[in-house]
Amino acid sequence: MSAEATTAPLPAPEACAPVVPMQHQPTGGAVGVTFDLKPLNPSSKYVKLNVGGSLHYTTVQTLTKQDTMLKAMFSGRMEVLTDSEGWILIDRSGRHFGTILNYLRDGSVSLPESQRELEEVLSEARYYLIQGLVEDCQLALQPVVKLLHNRSNNKYSYTSNSDDNLLKNIELFDKLALRFNGRVLFIKDVLGDEICCWSFYGQGRKIAEVCCTSIVYATEKKQTKVEFPEARIFEETLNILIYETPRVPDKALLEATGGAAGGGGGPHRADEEDGREHRVRRIHVRRHIMHDERPHGHQAVFKD
Repeated sequence: MSAEATTAPLPAPEACAPVVPMQHQPTGGAVGVTFDLKPLNPSSKYVKLNVGGSLHYTTVQTLTKQDTMLKAMFSGRMEVLTDSEGWILIDRSGRHFGTILNYLRDGSVSLPESQRELEEVLSEARYYLIQGLVEDCQLALQPVVKLLHNRSNNKYSYTSNSDDNLLKNIELFDKLALRFNGRVLFIKDVLGDEICCWSFYGQGRKIAEVCCTSIVYATEKKQTKVEFPEARIFEETLNILIYETPRVPDKALLEATGGAAGGGGGPHRADEEDGREHRVRRIHVRRHIMHDERPHGHQAVFKD
């Protein structure tokens, strides 16, 4: 619950400095406002916040739900700046603080469509150390390539070339990160259920996914095979450039797609897709063969 401060006069800027105690001297008969640093009452369930003049009423549970700077402030470990009426002062713009609170309450929030406002929310999320919201804003602002690689996440043995191919995927990620630095956000993750999987995001949505693992029968037991689909990975990286903001024509992209980014639509493709059901292109290299399917003495042939 939030409301703009309209009735009570706001303290002068110099009164917001964290000095103990501090008194704003009255002028023209105005009543002085006193600010003090006090520890938060641990038994209090509700908190009154004055964030740059924007007043918010919330709970300690909301503010301490996630591991953020606000949790450190309101878990009793830090002293907070309060006025004589009990409002806790945060010397920060309150324009997007409602968005911050809604994210803390629900774990997700609708982000503004304006790039400028998105950048403002991102700045606030970084200030309050809300990592999840930071990542959501980055996904919405820039095309994203994410590589998840976790070699230990395997219950079978690896084929002979798997280690080399896993290394090639990692090296390609580093090369692409250098080539498209500043235009595409590259994220490398080592925690997850996949051994080697690429994900491609544009405007906050997953556009495509390329999984590089397959299960094969090389002998009498299953083995995990890691592949290196270099051409497919490079193609999907070029495809997400159409979601760049601002969208800049890319020579390599136009050449790879025959002059139309993403195969027809160029800069307007994302707008045209708004009215259609969004689907993620998933390319999974998962080929299986059973021993009893192979004629005796014949060379193994993998089936899709």
